[in-house]
Amino acid sequence: MKRPMYIPRKWRPEQVTITERPVVRRAIGAAAIGNVTEWYDFGVYGYLQTTIEGVFLPKDAGAAGPIIVAALFAVAFLVRPFGGLLFGPLADKIGRKSVLATTMIMMALGTFLIGVLPDYNHIGLWAPFLLLACRLIQGFSTGGEYGNAMTFIAEYAPDRRRGFFGSLLEVGTFGGYVLGASVSTIMMAVLTEDQLLTWGWRLPFFVALPLGLVGVYLRSKLDDTPAFESQKKEAEENAKGVDKATAKQEKKDAKNGEVRSILRLWPALLSCIGLVLAWNVTNYMLTAFIPQYFPLLQKITGKGGISEVTSSVLQIIVMAFCLVLIPAIGMLSDKVGRKTVVRAGSIALIVLSIPSVLLIGGNSTAVVLVGLLLMGLTLICFSATMPSTLPSLFPTAVRAGALSIAFNVAISLFGGTTSTVMTALVTGTHFLLWPAVYLMISGVIGLIAVHFVPATTGRPMWGSKPVASDKAEAKELAAELTEEAEEYAAKHPEAPTATA
Repeated sequence: MKRPMYIPRKWRPEQVTITERPVVRRAIGAAAIGNVTEWYDFGVYGYLQTTIEGVFLPKDAGAAGPIIVAALFAVAFLVRPFGGLLFGPLADKIGRKSVLATTMIMMALGTFLIGVLPDYNHIGLWAPFLLLACRLIQGFSTGGEYGNAMTFIAEYAPDRRRGFFGSLLEVGTFGGYVLGASVSTIMMAVLTEDQLLTWGWRLPFFVALPLGLVGVYLRSKLDDTPAFESQKKEAEENAKGVDKATAKQEKKDAKNGEVRSILRLWPALLSCIGLVLAWNVTNYMLTAFIPQYFPLLQKITGKGGISEVTSSVLQIIVMAFCLVLIPAIGMLSDKVGRKTVVRAGSIALIVLSIPSVLLIGGNSTAVVLVGLLLMGLTLICFSATMPSTLPSLFPTAVRAGALSIAFNVAISLFGGTTSTVMTALVTGTHFLLWPAVYLMISGVIGLIAVHFVPATTGRPMWGSKPVASDKAEAKELAAELTEEAEEYAAKHPEAPTATA
């Protein structure tokens, strides 16, 4: 099956959906709070992995300890596709808003419950198994969170500023990580090791519950996206006059046929998986593995590296720096095109990964910081553009489902396993450049994937009406799209009638 081609069509100003900026800002806040909660947990878990090993595993775990803790981190990603398979198509049926409220509650509870678990000294092997259960709850809920959050913002954002508004979702990601990492670093700095192991490690996990309550409140105050509401209204109008038996059969057929409809979009699914792979291998390399790379470096070489506290502070500096730059890169993508920025990030992975990892392995704090910054700047080429690029790959009717499934399959297989795979490879072979090799392979895959992605910058998303921020912009956008359609028709007189 060939990838569907974008065919320009004529639009009238009154056909353009208007989403006013205050409403868009509230939508972004409501969607991003889930990302803050998710990545707050990752920041806390990543920075407290050594402590978690001491709390939930026996003291004689030895070299297997770090691998087990990394695996407990990765296991949440193994169930994410199941969460995506449930919550993604569900959001296409009942709405993005309802599903996002459910996943928000589950994520917050999963993180909070980790903070109240008994440790190994009290319940033995039940401790790591209960931790595993909490991680599975987090992973399952997160499987329905991010794909729907991307869809939610992309469907609210004006077409001309989708890159900028979409990038703000990742401000939540980086903000949550910085918050989690900062809280964990402060705890490690002000508490003794005994205090941290006995009660201090629990405190950061308790913060997730109030974050979750704020998220549910914000999401309850918004209507569903204009694209979903428009599609729902159209479906209701089409259903008028249909007898009950026919309506019931059509509903059954739609339920059974959604996954098949998604699978028929396999070119877009493959492009999505390739882009998510390149993005999230880089993401989890920096956020999940690199904090563990420094102690591994010291164990293997017997020298070099930097202290745990110093590495934590440097990571926070890099993430905060990236957080500030992400909106600027998102805004740039609205002008030069998302594909251009993604290509730049993929090439940077291929060219800069070895220098970056070598610098990260240096003895000087300044040198390590430069290496981390190189990796961080490469990462934000993806982080700033993916929330607006990926939803555009799929039609409105199956957007949340298709995106959630493809996104979580890629995350499960490649992103969340990065820390575990790297820990095992570096520990087993003592080859310290494995992270660079992994990143370079990801860059090649990203470069191939983006080649097959249609250019949708400034254009309506597939199956959705154009979106503008006010009436004046709606008039301009309609005229611009109509002119494009007329030029296309003149050049391709044999082409089929243009449709949305």
